[in-house]
Amino acid sequence: MRRPVRRPHHPDVPGTRMTARDLVAESVAGILQRPARTALTVLGTLLGVGAFVAILGLTATARGQISSDFTVLAATQVTVKDVGAPDQGGQAAAAARYEFPDDADQRVERLNGALHAGTYWQVFKTPPDVSTRSGPATGTASGDTQGAEGLTVYAASPGLLRAVGPTLGGGALYNTFHDSRRMHVAVIGSAVARHLGIGSLAARPALFINGTPYTVVGILQDVERLPNLLLSVMIPERTARADYGDPAPDYAAAMLIQTRVGAAQLIARQAPLALRPDRPDHLQAVPPPSPHALQDSVTGSLDSLFLLLAGITLVIGTVGIANTTLVSVLERTGEIGLRRSLGARPRHIAAQFLTESAALGTLGGLLGTAVSIVVTLSVALAHHWTAILDPWTTLPAPLIGTLTGLLAGAYPALRAARIEPAEALRR
Repeated sequence: MRRPVRRPHHPDVPGTRMTARDLVAESVAGILQRPARTALTVLGTLLGVGAFVAILGLTATARGQISSDFTVLAATQVTVKDVGAPDQGGQAAAAARYEFPDDADQRVERLNGALHAGTYWQVFKTPPDVSTRSGPATGTASGDTQGAEGLTVYAASPGLLRAVGPTLGGGALYNTFHDSRRMHVAVIGSAVARHLGIGSLAARPALFINGTPYTVVGILQDVERLPNLLLSVMIPERTARADYGDPAPDYAAAMLIQTRVGAAQLIARQAPLALRPDRPDHLQAVPPPSPHALQDSVTGSLDSLFLLLAGITLVIGTVGIANTTLVSVLERTGEIGLRRSLGARPRHIAAQFLTESAALGTLGGLLGTAVSIVVTLSVALAHHWTAILDPWTTLPAPLIGTLTGLLAGAYPALRAARIEPAEALRR
């Protein structure tokens, strides 16, 4: 029997090793073998990472614009409600009397940060009969008249008409002179004017509310706050109280306050005490909601939807890299077998394919980040917005591409490392 020949052991012969330079060179060569396929693979990662960064950048930019618009309008508005005396349970009961003092407008406007303030309430429970005639108020509704049904009549102090941010379509607003003397004048919304056929105030048209004449002195073309006034008739507060009494409990009075930017929370705390220092708990001030809460409510659902789409795109890119790398493993089986027979170890083969997939992912991440920045800046410039790009969003984006590439190349690299040299060379 012939004994097997034992190979001599050479302890000084170093094991097979691959330097980082060799690994990079082999990976670059593998990537450049199929440039068209490589470009399409990178495109998937580019779209995923680019969509991710662009969505975050655009939503941050839009959030900043929303915050700016919110600060200018809604953050400068405070509403004070007449809630009456609290009951024994601590809850606010329905208003039993008119809690606002006669000089309510002036009391609040003296507060530092308050610009305009005024009270208002709905005068009639059921819509009154409203008719008009093209002539001065004479106490009768005879002559050329036109009627309307379902109009709302508000008792409004002169300060309210200033606080709503009015744009006049004609005439003027009534003032403290009309209010203090309980004059029968009215300001109407543009929709009411069109409905009643009032196009000009030159003829001093008169409104008849349940038979009581009111001279129309102004038409509101638009308002920044309380848009329902455009569908209503406003008469001076003291005139309404003299003619119809204090507001009913079901229609408790309220006050609208226009403040300077940043003063709304302070005014909301001070207004009840300034109005009724003896009974501040009978009034409830409602400050504007937090700008962050508004931003979250506006952009939260969109963020979730778009991030989901970006995630789907990124998954598609990951599958594309995995598929390309797996096909590359199958096409290069002979090469893998030759390298294994020349001394390459399984970990060297796995490292090469992992490096190739990571390089594709990194390249896609870099290109996607650059494209997303250009898209965000272009959209911001087109809408005259201030672009907001968070460094913590853009800087890690290429790393996301790298991680995507490593994840996609894990299975193909493991499969390549398990290829036996003898089987590979027979194919």
